[in-house]
Amino acid sequence: MHFTLRPFTINDLESFVKYANNPKIANNLTDKFPHPYTIEHGKMFIEKATKNNPTNIFAIDINGEACGGIGIHPQDDVQRKNAELGYWLAEPFWGNGIISKAIPQIVEYGFKNFDITRIYARPYGTNAASQRVLEKAGFKLEGKFEKTLFKNGEFLDEWIYAVRKK
Repeated sequence: MHFTLRPFTINDLESFVKYANNPKIANNLTDKFPHPYTIEHGKMFIEKATKNNPTNIFAIDINGEACGGIGIHPQDDVQRKNAELGYWLAEPFWGNGIISKAIPQIVEYGFKNFDITRIYARPYGTNAASQRVLEKAGFKLEGKFEKTLFKNGEFLDEWIYAVRKK
């Protein structure tokens, strides 16, 4: 399935909110990604996603709609050579290899545009699909932390995957 990564615009608001308002997506992300996902949440997100230069958060565009997002989030202080990878894709497009293809693109972009040497992701221990996609993209499992995250009333394991600049 064809997709592109591109900067968000305010014109993405309607499609972004339509696809983001899904508990199956919110359940695998931090509580900063709420459910229900409202127009106001979408406006705040797009405002945040469009303010940085260079751009670090991109829309996953399928057929002209923002059907998800992927971003590189540079860290600061002693972690300033690191960036966190975050992503989600609308449920109707799961299983089409989109995220598997998007991750290498954003990793290449991140190493080229930011002063970083490591990109990491923190999927929940319950999110086997995200773990597989990271491994497929060349990320290595660096650690597992038991019951460190609290989501939807239960403790979850946190897995740390990373890839390093060559």
